[in-house]
Amino acid sequence: MTRYLVAIHHPDGYDPSIAEDEAMSRDIDALNDEMVSAGVRVFVGGLHPASRAMSLTLQADGSVRVADGPYLQTSEHVGGFWVLEAADLGAALAWGRKAAIACRAPVEVRAFH
Repeated sequence: MTRYLVAIHHPDGYDPSIAEDEAMSRDIDALNDEMVSAGVRVFVGGLHPASRAMSLTLQADGSVRVADGPYLQTSEHVGGFWVLEAADLGAALAWGRKAAIACRAPVEVRAFH
């Protein structure tokens, strides 16, 4: 089986205490339970806001620069993710559809090498 990243994207300034109500929490919990029951969930994690990220960039002189904030400057960031084992891309996309519904957010599905 192939492992897939199912990443949830949030807009900058996303505040889960405002955006995530009890119904959404129940939907996400139910999806997690379904993934565990199906034996596809390898790992799941929510992330702190992108504003709390640290970026490390290799410099030409071989040193590494550390900076506050996400590496990519965008209006959206990864807010959480699942790592799943799925039979194929179609199965991973089916889980991704469920994640988009439960999280009420855009989702990216990508296979690991």
